[in-house]
Amino acid sequence: MDNQKRYLLLFIIIFAIGGLAYSFLIPSFETTEFDPDVIEDISKGITTTSTTVQTNNNVEDPKEINSEDIEESIEIVDENTAQELIKFTIANTSLENFTTYLIIGSDKRTTNSSASRGYVDGQRADVIILGIINEETSDQYLLSIPRDLLIKNSCTQSIARINSTFSKNDCGNSAENLAANIQILTGLTVNHFASFNFEGFEKIIDSFGGIEICVEKTQREGFSFELQKGCQTVKGLTALNWVVSRNTEVLVGEKVIDKNGNDISEWEKMEGVSDLSRNDRQQYIILQLLEEIKNFRSLGELTTLINTLEDAFVIDENLSLNNAVNILWNFRESNLSDINKLSIPVKPYELDDGRQVLIITENFTDYAELEGLKNS
Repeated sequence: MDNQKRYLLLFIIIFAIGGLAYSFLIPSFETTEFDPDVIEDISKGITTTSTTVQTNNNVEDPKEINSEDIEESIEIVDENTAQELIKFTIANTSLENFTTYLIIGSDKRTTNSSASRGYVDGQRADVIILGIINEETSDQYLLSIPRDLLIKNSCTQSIARINSTFSKNDCGNSAENLAANIQILTGLTVNHFASFNFEGFEKIIDSFGGIEICVEKTQREGFSFELQKGCQTVKGLTALNWVVSRNTEVLVGEKVIDKNGNDISEWEKMEGVSDLSRNDRQQYIILQLLEEIKNFRSLGELTTLINTLEDAFVIDENLSLNNAVNILWNFRESNLSDINKLSIPVKPYELDDGRQVLIITENFTDYAELEGLKNS
């Protein structure tokens, strides 16, 4: 495999999450601004704003925003405590010679979204994954950033969860604000992005005819999903509910159904369910979807899929649309074990009001170096 193709490999892996690469052929595919100069200014605090109300990207009518659905601001009274909590949120070094692709899964719902997730106005970034390619060594990485990670918003200068920076304001649009805060945190410049919402996620999975999920124990969350021990193929709704689940339960002993068909089995809360386990599930789904790509027999089948996915994503206006489907086809036999899967090192923290957040435990520069992600 020549270097040019290797450099493109992770690009394909990341955007294969929803057939995004296929959709590059569609002239009407929805795009939005993603200005590198704006992102750089936000990251440097040049265009700060006092705006605290966060609005939805690409929403023109302010009546569509319900301020009650916007997360209450985080206030930490003691300044020393505040600084201690965010002391590792600015990377010591800018990482050069990397190309990065940001995947954003927002919790934005429409009236067509699954009833099990509920409907809310506005949006936050529920999935934040950065695909990284080292342009010199061709090494590829998937970096998961927990949505509840506490940072200092480079636009508003307030302390907040990083997912809330996916918001349009006077500094920039949603993707530009999130990208700027990721740049501050990691030292990596975000070159391109794609975003999808809950409805889009379901549609992507269903376009593949479902996806295989394997679990070590029978598990569920209320009535939103139940997965049996072992492997099963599930639809988009079940996959979505599993990926975002925060209250997963596992079956204790054997399953018991009474004469009326009611489940009277014993269930207990699964240990270790957190943003970190959600990150693992997100990466799992990405790689499973890429495995599904291998089942396509021709480029014609990819073209057929295009029509079902054209409205599932929003991408940045700077992405090249040329030959993406052909590149994907060429890499359908690639070995996925070469991809390094990373997560921001964090620990849980409870705010004074009882809300749970995550605190980064070491500077990303140090963590990245240990993982081989460093400047030459």
